Amino acid sequence: MGKSLFRFSDSRKLATLASSGISIVFLLTSWFLHPDGNKFTLFIIAVAFWVVSFLLILWLTNKFIYDKIRVIYKIIHNQKVPKDVNPKETIKAESLEEIDAEVEAWSEERRQEVDKLREMERYRREYIGNISHELKTPIFNIQGYILTLLDGGLEDPEVNRTYLLKAEKSVNRLIAMIEDLETINLLESNELKLNFTRFNLVDLVREAMESLELKAAKKECKLVLNHEIEIPLFVKADRHRIMQVLVNLLDNAIKYGKKEGGRVKVSFFDMDEHILAEVTDDGPGIPQEYLPRIFERFFRIDKGRSRSQGGTGLGLAIVKHIMEAHGQTVTVRSTPGIGTTFGITLKKA
Repeated sequence: MGKSLFRFSDSRKLATLASSGISIVFLLTSWFLHPDGNKFTLFIIAVAFWVVSFLLILWLTNKFIYDKIRVIYKIIHNQKVPKDVNPKETIKAESLEEIDAEVEAWSEERRQEVDKLREMERYRREYIGNISHELKTPIFNIQGYILTLLDGGLEDPEVNRTYLLKAEKSVNRLIAMIEDLETINLLESNELKLNFTRFNLVDLVREAMESLELKAAKKECKLVLNHEIEIPLFVKADRHRIMQVLVNLLDNAIKYGKKEGGRVKVSFFDMDEHILAEVTDDGPGIPQEYLPRIFERFFRIDKGRSRSQGGTGLGLAIVKHIMEAHGQTVTVRSTPGIGTTFGITLKKA
């Protein structure tokens, strides 16, 4: 907090010191000029002189300083008022204390805005750096494959097919990245309309698991549904978007869980008006210092290993935005060496 402009107590101190000095000088001068005079009378006159001088100096000080500060206050106040509002109609401060308090509040608001802008600028620079790096990798790969084909690989039936398939894989990654970015932009701008329907969350989880069975089988990862299938759990949400959330969470659990022989479990919990669904893996876990940033775009803990696993680096950011669009939350907790759990809440139908 910056220093105050001028407090009313400061003017009182100034008036007290000045009037006391004047009164003491008056009293000493009177005693010196009239040594035989009535001391009590002189003292009473000095006290009255002190009171009058105190009030006069206090009034003059406040009048002078208040008029000057008032101009500064109006300039600051006008910066806070919307353009379509008359600033004179919103000025309420009538004393130095009120002006001081409002200027301090304004100063704190500006400081917080500056801190927020600095944080946004840091995030913007980091985001641009990340997205340029993510785009360069597949683009350079495609360029390398095409140059190899142009340098003679096109005539070799085995080489040309292999390199074309690799180029296709990089193109698909670029397309997926662009589609994910478009999805996030639509969610952030509230342009993506959600289609709320009533559906059985258990059935949706089973569908998501079935879509990832082959990927799980390659890593010998076991997908477990910790719930009696016969008991339905009906929720109200956008079925397609929640399917996207579940696939992202399950896919991450498979990719970043145990290298081989892992186990991914989905559990449900009744939370009164909501259903909590948790996806748990038994992988290496996430260090605590990275958990606050885990939902940022393109944020990767182990960048090299993450890119080798595929993906766009936008999955968890999409999960977060979809859940926020539903008015719900996504949480994460992790213990290094034990595993990670992501949880989402959905309103009961």
